[in-house]
Amino acid sequence: MAKPTLLLIDGNSLAFRSFYALINQVDRFVSHEGLHTNALVGFNNLLDGIVDPFKPDKALVAWDAGKTTFRTNSFGDYKGNRDKTPQELVEQFEPMKKMVELHGIKNYQLVDYEADDIIGTIAAAGDAAGYAVTIVTGDRDMRQLVTDNITVWLTKKGITEIDKYMPAQVAEVYGGLTPAQVVEVKGLQGDPSDNYPGVPGIGEKTAIKLIQEYHSIPTLYEHVDEMKASKRKENLITYRDDAFLSRELARIRTDAPLEINLDDLDYQGIHYQALIPFYQQLDFKQQLVKLANMGYVAADAKPVTQQPLKWVTLDFENEAELNRIEDVLDVYVELDGENYHRANIVGFVVGNAQVGYFASRNVDYLTQDSPVRKLLQNSVLKKRVFNAKALTVALARYGVQLTGVTFDLLLVSYLLNVNDNSNDLGQVAHEHQYFDVATDEEVYGKGAKFQIPADDQVFFEHLGRKAQTIGQLEPALMQQLTDQQQARLYTEIELPLTFVLADMEMQGITVNADHLLAMQSKFSERLSELQQKIYQQAGHEFNIQSTKQLGTVLFEEMGLKSLKKTKTGYSTSVEVLEQMTDVPIVESILQYRQLSKIQSTYVDGLLRVIHGSDSKVHTRYLQTLTQTGRLSSVDPNLQNIPVRVEEGRQIRSAFVPSHEGWSIFSADYSQIELRVLAHVTGDMEMQKAFLADEDIHASTARRIFGIPLADPISPNLRRQAKAVNFGIVYGISDFGLAKNIGTDRKTAKQIIETYLTEYSGVKAWTQKIIETAREQGYVETIAHRRRYLKDIKAKNFNLRSFAERTAMNTPIQGSAADIIKIAMIKMQTALKTHGLNSKMLLQVHDELIFEVPAEELATMHQLVPEIMDSAVQLDVPLKVETHEGKTWYDAK
Repeated sequence: MAKPTLLLIDGNSLAFRSFYALINQVDRFVSHEGLHTNALVGFNNLLDGIVDPFKPDKALVAWDAGKTTFRTNSFGDYKGNRDKTPQELVEQFEPMKKMVELHGIKNYQLVDYEADDIIGTIAAAGDAAGYAVTIVTGDRDMRQLVTDNITVWLTKKGITEIDKYMPAQVAEVYGGLTPAQVVEVKGLQGDPSDNYPGVPGIGEKTAIKLIQEYHSIPTLYEHVDEMKASKRKENLITYRDDAFLSRELARIRTDAPLEINLDDLDYQGIHYQALIPFYQQLDFKQQLVKLANMGYVAADAKPVTQQPLKWVTLDFENEAELNRIEDVLDVYVELDGENYHRANIVGFVVGNAQVGYFASRNVDYLTQDSPVRKLLQNSVLKKRVFNAKALTVALARYGVQLTGVTFDLLLVSYLLNVNDNSNDLGQVAHEHQYFDVATDEEVYGKGAKFQIPADDQVFFEHLGRKAQTIGQLEPALMQQLTDQQQARLYTEIELPLTFVLADMEMQGITVNADHLLAMQSKFSERLSELQQKIYQQAGHEFNIQSTKQLGTVLFEEMGLKSLKKTKTGYSTSVEVLEQMTDVPIVESILQYRQLSKIQSTYVDGLLRVIHGSDSKVHTRYLQTLTQTGRLSSVDPNLQNIPVRVEEGRQIRSAFVPSHEGWSIFSADYSQIELRVLAHVTGDMEMQKAFLADEDIHASTARRIFGIPLADPISPNLRRQAKAVNFGIVYGISDFGLAKNIGTDRKTAKQIIETYLTEYSGVKAWTQKIIETAREQGYVETIAHRRRYLKDIKAKNFNLRSFAERTAMNTPIQGSAADIIKIAMIKMQTALKTHGLNSKMLLQVHDELIFEVPAEELATMHQLVPEIMDSAVQLDVPLKVETHEGKTWYDAK
């Protein structure tokens, strides 16, 4: 006979997890009454996803009653390092408790005790009474409560992934210890998150080892005098009281004086009808749709149901119906992978709300002369799509030239809020409070469980909902663009650019695989030499890639001073090792790491992605990823090929033109971000330098270091001035600048103060842009690209400071991104207008890469700077430098 079940939920822990799981959406999840609801959304998902399927016999959600407890009475600093709970979360606690009640579960809190103690006490009572107890929490300390009858479900990522702990799993984590011994470990190691001390120098691994040997803290101290003399022994003795105190603070009580017992915890089941007005008050449209589909609707309200969807399976008998579509076509194509240069089309849907939607898996409709193909290629017929670039490239592989796209839901949604950059149509729709479509994860699963449904009804219903969603969202989202003065950003920059990028991606760039193979052999030989050299310097062989083994060699065997330690041991990060380059083995290790990364990431990586059909790589540009508007390159990433080291630069020598006798041609904006800075700040001194075509870094060096015009500028001072120029607008601190230029903080602070005095317009602008960000909650680029800054008024200094730095650098970085995007659009148009065979292949930050026939080189050297220089009109001139060569490496 199955045991009765008892479900215990840690309310505060999961409320915080729910809140921070959707922290980026905190300003989007707001009810019509102004209540923030992001934590309520997450908590509701938890209740629906766990409680409803679980259907326990008894259940309780426990809450903290306040910050003052018996623990703070015994240790005043307990949890004293925690920031004040955000007001946006505080206001959600009461409706969250109401939500719990409506899900048929009792709430409970107890003055002077934490939710943990309530759960510990009820769990112990349930265990004694023969219940199978399940505790759901985000608090790892709860694992001390585990028994054969008590299981702890620990939320791992947000609230969607859960690890389940029984005694065996606890033992696995704690080296064979029992759940009851968890408090012994915590007593020795302490807990920074709860702010209790433990014993200095003892981390989790050492604490586990000691408890394995001595079983408990009292027993350990009975034998502490027998230990060998060491710093650890000294600390154990010195901080004995702290160990016992921490042990008690970590112990969850199982005997709290509760005013409830098991008889009060009967699970009532979900009160569906009562949830309707509650969800209406919170504007939980998706949940209302779910209830309506279950048959629960408000007695005095219009039923909330999904928008009717009219779709049919496309076949040759009803294909003629497509000819009724005359004004606008909603299109959605499903691929079996995210790389649309390789993925197969596994289904598609076309249509509109008036005529209906036609779905099929049969790609013959695309490859053969059919009404579907004619509609897609009809340039007069307006198309509404999701991810026009992916769709254009995918259809082109099937011989279809997509035309007439006017609305791209992915692009428009991204422009409305650059913090929202999901590529899942369902998720994007939900961000705009439209819930008539499921996410792909809900329908297909994810990761290893991803599978396109074999059932046409399920699959085509999902595709139809996607196409319908695109059409339904267009009017409201386009109106929002207009209201935010972003319509031109969309119609004149982002949408045209998406087709320029599609052409560039399909064109691809040729890579000489034989040259890469030769580099692979050369690098492998060099890595082998470095490996042997490191072994000789260490005195023995070891795994150079192992942080643990390397730390042992450097800081124990060789006795080097450790600059930084982590929870798992010595830090051997590049940042740490670069401060120790005077040690020969460290220099060798850095060389080995650098070359190994170039070999694996770029040589081996490029060889894996060269297309066999054309010997080219076809990168994908992510247009909706970065918050500044910059493009990102993936599969492969051609923007991050290292250029500061010769081995990295040599990678570019494998990139060649696709035709004999052609050249690779590069055009690079010179100091574009500083020119934008001069423009937006209106700083007269900086503008004067650019108008006179001076070396801006030399000019800055003269001003901040007081160097007379007649005297030369040393390379070192120019380098320091360059660091200040590029660092100042990003809010660089005296600490950061001191580190960058190799000086002390006092000197760095003086340099920054002098800079802001000399360039007073920059100083005034930085102050003004932060004030503007505080007033309106966002900043903009010259093309009205917005970036919302949720932490600009945060009380937490670090969060607020980061938001302020973002407010300063986004208009600069983002405007530079706007400029090169405009240049790309104009450049592609110019190539066609002039009837040139030259092709634009790549965009790498502020640089454009072309392949050019010999007879067009002179024309391109003249045309490209003309187009790029005139992309936008700034108060200072833009400047473009062009180069050519037989490879990308040579075009410098």
